[in-house]
Amino acid sequence: MTLTHFDAAGQAHMVDISAKSETAREAVATGCVVMTLETLALAQGGAAKGDVLGVARLAGIMGAKRTADLIPLCHPLALAKVAVDLVADPDLPGIRVTATVRTTGRTGVEMEALTAVTTACLTVYDMLKAAQKSMEIQDIRLLRKDGGKSGPYEAPR
Repeated sequence: MTLTHFDAAGQAHMVDISAKSETAREAVATGCVVMTLETLALAQGGAAKGDVLGVARLAGIMGAKRTADLIPLCHPLALAKVAVDLVADPDLPGIRVTATVRTTGRTGVEMEALTAVTTACLTVYDMLKAAQKSMEIQDIRLLRKDGGKSGPYEAPR
């Protein structure tokens, strides 16, 4: 398999997407922050810093928008939609994060969805670390993507 971010000499480069067709692109990623039930209760409204889930949602959206500033070879994209959902899950226990990102363009939005999830998870951790430093960020992965030459992808269950 040839990796697209390296030229024939093995040097890293930004992939030339100028000849690609613009198509609708969507990616969905997920991850979670595992914590104690006591810390989860703080995340659901008892934290002194305020609305943990609301702040994390905004951070995830901002993260998706700034992906090209963080990942060196990502193209800056005009995103049409970034939705970040955070759900308290007492069975985990913790917060499950899902991000959906859409655009119409020449390259996919998988990295933007993954960055949105990661940024949201890090923000949850940051806002709750005074209560529990042992929280774990886990299972960040791409669930599905659609659009582009490679076609649809869905993660195995």
